[in-house]
Amino acid sequence: MIRHVVSWKLAAEDAAVRAEQAAEVARRLNALMGVVPELRAVSAGANIAHPDVNWDVTLVADVDSLDALEAYQVHPAHKEAGAYIKSVVASRVAVDFEI
Repeated sequence: MIRHVVSWKLAAEDAAVRAEQAAEVARRLNALMGVVPELRAVSAGANIAHPDVNWDVTLVADVDSLDALEAYQVHPAHKEAGAYIKSVVASRVAVDFEI
């Protein structure tokens, strides 16, 4: 099994706007469970502590294999969520590892 972890810093400078966008990113990603068949588990959430140093929102998703991860990446529902994320993000960091 592969664990896919992604964190984003959002571009908005206003803290309230950034919090709103982080919540929307998390909502859209969590909504992929049951829609994208390759997903075994999904947990996304907005940061709640130390906003000056922490990233704004993180996704943790589990899939069966690297092939399943690739299928998840190109699924239309993921691409739709990704389009919104790209519209509000400043930077992204990710890691994929076996569990």
